[in-house]
Amino acid sequence: MSTTRAYDSAKRAEAARLTRRRILDVARSQFLETGYHGTTISALARAARVSPQTIYNTFGGKAEVLKAVYDVLLAGDDEPIALNDRPEIARVRSQSSAPETLRAYASVARLLFGRVGPLLGVVLAEGAGSDTELADFLATIDRERRIGNAGVVKHLAERFGLAEGLTVEQLVDHVWTLTAPDNGDRLVRRCGWSLDAYEHWLAEGLIAGLGTLGG
Repeated sequence: MSTTRAYDSAKRAEAARLTRRRILDVARSQFLETGYHGTTISALARAARVSPQTIYNTFGGKAEVLKAVYDVLLAGDDEPIALNDRPEIARVRSQSSAPETLRAYASVARLLFGRVGPLLGVVLAEGAGSDTELADFLATIDRERRIGNAGVVKHLAERFGLAEGLTVEQLVDHVWTLTAPDNGDRLVRRCGWSLDAYEHWLAEGLIAGLGTLGG
């Protein structure tokens, strides 16, 4: 490839990245202001100064735009680095005991909820109703969260072992239930808890499962 063609290709890629970021910024604002059901692809396209087809070509439908907004918020940026490979999770794995591992994991959960909580609060308050694509989004993020939970629990089991009678699957169920965004939404948005209070509640609940679920 010639230098000119490589330069043109790089310019197109950068333009596409900036367009994608602009669409996501607009989508985040509109989802928060008008809700998922009140947001339309046409309105997103007008606000982002692109055609509706550009949005369809870049993401797909409205639920795919929502998922892309969620993923960027969850990661904290749009870099192609999996959450599992980020420093926050490395810190969880570096702890010297099972309780401290779960305290560190509660800290990560608090961080992530702080990023995505407002968006999920809007979606959860509206509910999926008959919108199968939104229901699929909620099922997808639940499934992804469980995969992340399972990775931490397996690390705990391999490094520290589990109490007699306690299985990996039981502890995954416990962690998956406590870290559900519904809980954070209830406590922080609806009950007015601080994120510090939420993190403490979550950490103590996660640690309690190490001893109360076995036997």
